[in-house]
Amino acid sequence: MNRIAILYQAQLPPAKDGIQKPMKVGGYSDSGADIAFELLENNFDVITPVENPDITNDKDWVFPDTKDGIEAALQKGVKIFWLNTVLYQQHTIESYLYKGIEVVGQVPSSVDVYDDKLFTNSLLKSHNIPIPKNKLITIENYNNLSLELEFPLVLKPIRGRGSQGVIRIDSRYELNENLDKLFSDNQYGNAVYVEQYLEGQEITITVMPKGKYWINNNEEYFSTPWCLPAVKRFNHNRGIAPYNGITAVIENSEVLDDDELQTIEIQEVYQHCIKSAELIGIKAPIRIDCRANNQGRYLLFDLNMKPNMTGPSRPHRKRQDSLTLLSARKIGWNYVDLLSNILNQRWKASR
Repeated sequence: MNRIAILYQAQLPPAKDGIQKPMKVGGYSDSGADIAFELLENNFDVITPVENPDITNDKDWVFPDTKDGIEAALQKGVKIFWLNTVLYQQHTIESYLYKGIEVVGQVPSSVDVYDDKLFTNSLLKSHNIPIPKNKLITIENYNNLSLELEFPLVLKPIRGRGSQGVIRIDSRYELNENLDKLFSDNQYGNAVYVEQYLEGQEITITVMPKGKYWINNNEEYFSTPWCLPAVKRFNHNRGIAPYNGITAVIENSEVLDDDELQTIEIQEVYQHCIKSAELIGIKAPIRIDCRANNQGRYLLFDLNMKPNMTGPSRPHRKRQDSLTLLSARKIGWNYVDLLSNILNQRWKASR
């Protein structure tokens, strides 16, 4: 196999139509280092920025997603770039896509479109995929907002990251107070949205792209996207799953048991997730968060173009299973199995 480099996010992405996607501290260098270490330990030809990377120093293992970082990797003979970073139109990697490299990750211009959660929700709704009722709130209209939705609501960034910045709102006073703070801080730009709060169980589903996979020592070909087993979330904070940068997901998440996985409701939501993945043309895994309404039917409320890929590869990271890895374990994959199967879906751009 060709030499592999893992890219991490080195800078804040540009605002899009006044909407800002916040940057994770470290730019996913932690999960990038987890990936690089695990692959290297299993004899994959991973290249690192420094000769003898320190096992505890994340950035010794990953290259920044800048021109200098990509060029440095190319000079070391890298042919495969794992895009463990936030992508967008005119991201630096686009300049290299037609120069013979292979990539693991989504098409940057697609991420630019579908990271807008309101746009994506509207697209899903137009294809009869169930989503919660929602409403856009801008810095211009929030003081005179006509709100048809009933409380409780969930206040969310339009280009958010997981549950960061997501707040349950129980009253109009609480809504105004939080909007004042959000718009004065300007962390998420000049617009946010609210959606109906769902009372039922929350699950997250990783959807894998179509392709060949190794499962239980057998090669299987999937002609469409397909779902890893659903993971349920619990120990919420005021009804919202805590941000995984604060609470490790293994402390509040577990795969549904066999009986739950076979229910009509879960099988139905799998089909909605597969259809969603087909609509946006995924090239790498995505994660879709879903929650049941009062009737037990699951609605899709958050489509994440870049699921977290942390893993317990290094001694000080033994409790860092991601939601996707928890799910993958159910089908018999360990961390390197998951990573190698994702790596097998790498693609090369063609004009």
